[in-house]
Amino acid sequence: MFGRPTQLQPDDRTLPGRDEALFDLPEKHRVLGTPLLAEPGDGETPEGYEVAYFGLGCFWGAEEMFWQVPGVYSTSVGYQGGTTPNPTYEEVCSGLTNHTEAVRVVFDPSTVGYADLVKRFFEVHDPTQGMRQGNDVGTQYRSALYYTSPAQEQTARELTKVYGEEVARRGYGEITTEIRPVPTFYVAEPYHQQYLDRVPNGYRCHANTGIPFPADA
Repeated sequence: MFGRPTQLQPDDRTLPGRDEALFDLPEKHRVLGTPLLAEPGDGETPEGYEVAYFGLGCFWGAEEMFWQVPGVYSTSVGYQGGTTPNPTYEEVCSGLTNHTEAVRVVFDPSTVGYADLVKRFFEVHDPTQGMRQGNDVGTQYRSALYYTSPAQEQTARELTKVYGEEVARRGYGEITTEIRPVPTFYVAEPYHQQYLDRVPNGYRCHANTGIPFPADA
């Protein structure tokens, strides 16, 4: 995992990508049985559901942790935050796409709020590590919150401040989580989707601070 670029590349040095993905995806989520790329109001996904995007290291374990949350309707993994359209996993691993590995989460806000998901996001990874998570080193492992609405932005920034103060009090450095409007989500190859259901003993990287979110936040 070592030896990958730890700095984002200038746009003129990133890979060109392609107009469309090189693969077809299954229609259903392997674990939840819901549409893999559910969209609120699409005829199968209820109106009023929301979509959120998170980058927190290797997307295999990250997706597993989100699909286990009550109120999460569907999850999928992909590449986000870079410039290369429809990249392959190998291209992302090269560090020449500027994408991070991301999880797309569709959820029922009447059961689990966006704030609850953000709190879980902070607790299950280490948002102070910059371009890495544990032994996974490179720009594709950076921490990210990509918001889809002004309300999500406000929540993301407020909770980042709260958790940042808590981890600093415990001796950690500054939070390095990238917070910005949602960029295009390029879905990853089929074998990455719900990978840890396919391979239960597969690789998990859960670097985290061990610090719970303040109870009064």
